[in-house]
Amino acid sequence: MQTARTVPAATVVNLRDLGGIALGRDRRVRQGVLFRSGQLSELDPARDRAVAALGIRTVVDLRTADERQWAPDRLPDRARLFVADVLGDHPGVAPARLRSLLADPAEAERALGGGRAEELFAETYRKMVLSPGAAAAYRAFLETAADPAARPVLFHCTAGKDRTGWAAAVLLMILGAPRATVRSDFLAVNPAVRAAFAPQVTKFLDGGGDPAVAAAIIEVRPRYLDVALDAMDERWGGLDGYVRNGLRVPDAVLERLREGLVVRG
Repeated sequence: MQTARTVPAATVVNLRDLGGIALGRDRRVRQGVLFRSGQLSELDPARDRAVAALGIRTVVDLRTADERQWAPDRLPDRARLFVADVLGDHPGVAPARLRSLLADPAEAERALGGGRAEELFAETYRKMVLSPGAAAAYRAFLETAADPAARPVLFHCTAGKDRTGWAAAVLLMILGAPRATVRSDFLAVNPAVRAAFAPQVTKFLDGGGDPAVAAAIIEVRPRYLDVALDAMDERWGGLDGYVRNGLRVPDAVLERLREGLVVRG
């Protein structure tokens, strides 16, 4: 089961091409048109040839205003920025505070200790499915991805795992990927995220931080995707209801997504 292909970027965390992911019945995601990553605050367009070679036209930033202010994106040459704030209705939730939590073991213990970490992250995934602000953000992302003039598109959050993970999951399901493929791609980011955050985690642990809390901060887990899918199924009866009635994505946009992003073979 193929997941997104890692792009060997020097200055962007967790950069992956969704192209090549199998959609069933001899269909795959088109390569070179849709990419996911962590934040671009360290991007060096002049030095990072792997990123420059992608020809990115549009960057979709899924982060909150505080995250964007703290670590503003550096854009690839000739790319435009499109903000689609998923958690603007809930800016204090854990995925929007990954780096600050890793920098403060005491605050991380207060917020996420005692087994609360997984519960709070799972609840955030429910919010990403159910909140009106998240719906508006994901609709904007899908409309951007459907626009041929906007592609290639790079979409990201802070680590490229939670808000970005659900964006990728929804897109892949729209394109026809079975849930097993979606799950495989969702979990495949963990090694890259662990590597990217290793220095912060080491400092966190040296400062007395709980290893279980650190793991919860930097990992995605099967339960998180399950919670999101369950919320989608319970509220809207599945993907079609979610996309049409929750996200309110027009049929014409769905058609353009499938026409532009699916290839045979």
